[in-house]
Amino acid sequence: MSDDLDLTDCDREPIHIPGSIQPHGVMLVVERAGLTVTHGGGDIEGRLGVADWIGAPLAALIGEALAEGALAAAEARAGYLGQVRRGDETFDVSVQLSGRVLLVELEPAGETGAPAAMVLARLSAAGAGFERAPTLEALCQRAAAAFRELTGFDRVMIYQFIDEGAGAVLAEDKADDLPSFLRHHFPGSDIPRQARALYVRNLVRVIPDVTYAPQPIRPDWRGRDPLDMSDAALRSVSPVHMQYMRNMGVAASASVSIVKDGVLWGLVACHHGTPRGLAYDVRAACVALAGGLARQIRAKEDADFSRERIRLRSLEDHLLTDIAEAASLDQGVAQHMGDLAKFLRSDGAASVRAGEVRLSGATPGEMAVRRLADWMLENAPHEPFASDALAGTIPWMADFKETASGLLAVVVSADEPFVLMWFRAEQIRVIEWAGNPHKDQALKPGETLSPRASFEAWSETVRGRARRWSLPEVETAARLRVGLTEQRQRQQLLDLNRTLRETVAAKDGLIEQKEFLLREVNHRVQNSLQLVSSFLGLQSRATDDPTVQSQLHDAQQRLNAVALVHRRLYRGDQIEIVDLARYIEELVGELETAIGEEWSEHIVLNLAPVMLNTDRVVTVGLVLTELVINANKYAYGGRPGPIEIGLELSGPTLRLVVADSGRGKHSPGSGFGTRMMNAMVAQLRGELAYQDNAPGLRAVLSFPTTL
Repeated sequence: MSDDLDLTDCDREPIHIPGSIQPHGVMLVVERAGLTVTHGGGDIEGRLGVADWIGAPLAALIGEALAEGALAAAEARAGYLGQVRRGDETFDVSVQLSGRVLLVELEPAGETGAPAAMVLARLSAAGAGFERAPTLEALCQRAAAAFRELTGFDRVMIYQFIDEGAGAVLAEDKADDLPSFLRHHFPGSDIPRQARALYVRNLVRVIPDVTYAPQPIRPDWRGRDPLDMSDAALRSVSPVHMQYMRNMGVAASASVSIVKDGVLWGLVACHHGTPRGLAYDVRAACVALAGGLARQIRAKEDADFSRERIRLRSLEDHLLTDIAEAASLDQGVAQHMGDLAKFLRSDGAASVRAGEVRLSGATPGEMAVRRLADWMLENAPHEPFASDALAGTIPWMADFKETASGLLAVVVSADEPFVLMWFRAEQIRVIEWAGNPHKDQALKPGETLSPRASFEAWSETVRGRARRWSLPEVETAARLRVGLTEQRQRQQLLDLNRTLRETVAAKDGLIEQKEFLLREVNHRVQNSLQLVSSFLGLQSRATDDPTVQSQLHDAQQRLNAVALVHRRLYRGDQIEIVDLARYIEELVGELETAIGEEWSEHIVLNLAPVMLNTDRVVTVGLVLTELVINANKYAYGGRPGPIEIGLELSGPTLRLVVADSGRGKHSPGSGFGTRMMNAMVAQLRGELAYQDNAPGLRAVLSFPTTL
């Protein structure tokens, strides 16, 4: 064994051709043409009661009825044949194709389990719970609990594969006396590449006892190629993996693949402290539940992407409009460099056009930006370039990692040239690993490949990385390049038609006059609202009565809701209608400031884009403000806690949902807040219902989109 051999050799271990099986079952290798048994594994003589089984017809070992359907089931990838009774045991029988032979597997059937209707009902309930989960983290936590209830294992983890084959535990459900691996990371060497490939083929993998002695295939296999057991449930496990499990203190394990769009997204990892198996029917239920989980993961990710795309498209339209309204493209870009930086949630932005550099926010120096622009022109002139670890691609950028560990850039025009760049600063992260992933990996001459032995929490500080650019952000940068290119061409056309523009100067004057009047009105209204808000604040500070202070504070928050919609109207292109989702985002941001910045990380928004008449938006904002104030006061006793705000459109009806996980009690009152709430709901011609959120309270406002 060479000096440079390390745990990456696990990636080359031939785990699909072990030549042996796990002893809890029996395997029969059957000639495809005549259905004659040629090889086998396990205690065939003792458990099937057949002494001379080599050369025997398959029907003699599993019965005529099951043998007749074996070939068709294998070719159709159906797998399961049924059950057969031999001696004191009942076996589940399945079949898989392996080249020119069939692999017939007999595994002990589980004890009489729950009726199929009950299993289906449990799966349906779990699926409904998956659909109601507001976030990916909540979805995975519900999945961990559902799989643990289904399998009975001591610990169930939802494990996601991330960078370079490494993975992280997103959710965990376990016995109270076990240590937690929640949010711990595991290196890619723990699950080698070929093992991940098999997880896509074999959706369930069970090791009932990690101390088992492998049972060899007999007689010795003398085929031209080794016997491929990739699809076999009884296939013996790598000794390295077995020792890995023992090092973790696990006596039995099971894993269920989470395959999303044909790609291994993650695993449901099950561990038990004593030997434990999974019957075939439970494995089938696990596969069905994992399929539902994968679909919900995709739905959550698609929904997040969709909301992000809608948000960015709206900002993109406003930004391009603002740039287009400038006297020239250069002036438009120069005036809105700050907006360009905020646009994609970057820490800084840079523009290089015709040799002129413009910077905004935290960026490298001018010379470094020019050098980056030259690199873009040479290496990525046609497609957006995105990196969250820029020094890994461009080593000399390591000197600027504090401000530019992340880069998103597009070449708008190569002939000028014109390059836009967005920067993200280094985001120092502390990753919790389950054991030191870098320790004792190199092997010395003569040593045998073995897994790591420690799984104690080990922290690693990761530098030189920024927050990742999302797919919608990269798509938006590409669209912005197209938009700016079109504006550049349009600018040239406008220059050629200057004479025509002069003929409409009078109309432009009227528009400017209207904008001036709007600015004046906005200025006066905002001043008036600010005056009232300041007066309420003075009154609050002037009294020592907590009840009066609370009422004045509530009035300020309601006034802020009205002020916010007025500002949205002034900024928006339309006066008659408002984007309700965007208004709620801004209103919640102001509410977070009012009730305390510590609430920002606890409020989750799930908002469908909806356009609504202005007068109704004000009313909805007041109702939402009241519901959030109530949750702030009563759900957690004034302390921060989870609040979910949802906006759903179902036909002509809108549903605004405010849910907490707190005390879960609604007591109808007769105070000003209650009277105002009833009046606002009546004005919307809607209905406000309070439901048990188990735990917590779920307030649902339903009202028609139009009167």
